[in-house]
Amino acid sequence: MIERKRGIYAGRNKSSAYKDLVWTVATSSNTQVGIEEQTQLTLNTIQENLTELGSDKSQIVSAQVYIANMADKPLMDEVWKAWLGPNPEHWPQRACLGVALEGDVLIEVTVTAIRTL
Repeated sequence: MIERKRGIYAGRNKSSAYKDLVWTVATSSNTQVGIEEQTQLTLNTIQENLTELGSDKSQIVSAQVYIANMADKPLMDEVWKAWLGPNPEHWPQRACLGVALEGDVLIEVTVTAIRTL
């Protein structure tokens, strides 16, 4: 059975899980701040969403980061690395793409993670 966790937008969920896999997506809860703070807020939400479905950031296997300005990538990377920590066993595969995001959103992150059943 697929588990789905409602978000705040109609027509989509913030997270879903099937067996030992979890998928989640997040943007910043505050779009009036810069890329570093938006990245931190987004990653905090990713962790909360993963926890809600029995996983955590150390179990992420794949991540896609979408940023509004690729010139901000080095700043985002610093927050990302600090959030993940120094253990390479916890580092996922990751892609980073420059895209047009809505309004003042500077970053959107989607991940796939494993959970213990």
